[in-house]
Amino acid sequence: MDNLFVEIANEKMEAAISSFQNCLSKVRTGRANPNMLDGIMVDYYGSPTPINQIASVSIQEGKTICIKPFDRNSVKDIERAINTSDLNLPPQNGGDILRITVPALTEETRKGYCKDVDKMAEEAKVQIRNIRREVNEEIKKDKSIPEDFSKNYLEDIQKETDKFIGKIEEMAKAKQKEIMTI
Repeated sequence: MDNLFVEIANEKMEAAISSFQNCLSKVRTGRANPNMLDGIMVDYYGSPTPINQIASVSIQEGKTICIKPFDRNSVKDIERAINTSDLNLPPQNGGDILRITVPALTEETRKGYCKDVDKMAEEAKVQIRNIRREVNEEIKKDKSIPEDFSKNYLEDIQKETDKFIGKIEEMAKAKQKEIMTI
């Protein structure tokens, strides 16, 4: 029982960090990144399918995403899915391959993306704090835990919280540096 609460908190906090990392991977940096296509689903023979499962995705010259479908008949479906997504980058259809050129970001756009990263980081921190609060409430509710153990658990949970918030801040700073790098 000794580390059960900390393990539960740690597991949930790792999931929150993973979710934050996933969100960060979708933020544009002015360079082409295959992760930009994550979350875009293609209607492939009636079922929604991620692009990377029906096509090979590669990067050319750091500015172009090339999408080569395994099935040539799905080119139009992939193009339609990208056009209707929130990517806001139109693909160029080359017959059996799609190319998405990622334009360089302006200074103003870069600053806007940095603000978005700040917002995402703050949301992730709130998730971590909510996990801490939930676990702390569980500890306080459990009357079978002696008071001194309870205080130690609460301190351990706070240490974990601080560690994960520090990770979020580091990840956000690294992403902002990447965004501001020309």
